[in-house]
Amino acid sequence: MDLNLILNNFLNPAILFFFLGMFAVYIKSDLEIPQPLPKFLSLYLLFSIGFKGGSELSHSGLDGQVAIILILAIVMSIAVPIYTFYLLKRKVNHFDAGALAATYGSISAVTFITATSFLQDLGVSYGGYMVAAMALMESPSIIVGVMLIRLYSGNGNNHSYAHIAKEAFSNGSVVMILGSLVIGLFTNESQAASLAPFTDNIFKGMLTFFLLDMGLLAGKRIKALKKTGAFLLSFSILVPIFNAMVGIILCYLFNIEIGNALLLVVLFGSASYIAVPAAMRLAVPEANPGLYVPLSLAVTFPFNIIIGIPMYYYLINLLNG
Repeated sequence: MDLNLILNNFLNPAILFFFLGMFAVYIKSDLEIPQPLPKFLSLYLLFSIGFKGGSELSHSGLDGQVAIILILAIVMSIAVPIYTFYLLKRKVNHFDAGALAATYGSISAVTFITATSFLQDLGVSYGGYMVAAMALMESPSIIVGVMLIRLYSGNGNNHSYAHIAKEAFSNGSVVMILGSLVIGLFTNESQAASLAPFTDNIFKGMLTFFLLDMGLLAGKRIKALKKTGAFLLSFSILVPIFNAMVGIILCYLFNIEIGNALLLVVLFGSASYIAVPAAMRLAVPEANPGLYVPLSLAVTFPFNIIIGIPMYYYLINLLNG
């Protein structure tokens, strides 16, 4: 594997600011991003990537490969929580198994955005419709995870499937990314260009501040990992890698272009630490957030943005000759 890819990605200012946040927590600094700026940064990133994706989608249009990508995204977001639930249920109770399964079946929008920045730095193109794939993968795993929990809980959960579905699809991050995608789709070129200083020019700076905040949050959550045990720590690395490898093979079989392949693989190999925890607190209060939040945020997320993204890119290129 080309270590320069990992080194260049690691030395990306946004990634280094993530570690600055973790270091600040370690030395007990009072550094923080004051509220409500972290929420604004999150909404900005979702808006920017969604709007640009919709704008690009309006130019590229829909074709057979787009349909294949969207179908693969939906299938994986259903399949991953099912197989991981039964894998996890051997070691943890079914409440925690369902919450973890939903977490690793869903996606991390920030990991996806970091991957788009990685591709831009390399000058590799990708389709705007990849944003639609990301949006489609956000919610199905939440519904599948809760349904599996209910299957093993009898009638212990009072929330109906319709209510769970509504909560999943009305989640703020889902509404923002889908809404921005649709607005970008119907925005003409001159109108999109007028927003470019906001959606393009300051994007990497905003991403850097957001990753600094993520580093601060991960540093605070990392202490909880002492309680997870070796099995769950291994799960939080090996399962994303396995999911990504499945994605790499599928992208090769369906001849998906390299830029799109990387983004799809990154979606397969990421884990949610925003949408799923918010939904699980409502639907499954019995599940322990001290497991699924630290594992996704303090283990899987750093692994993907430092090693995973360049590693997957290298393997995709290797497989494509």
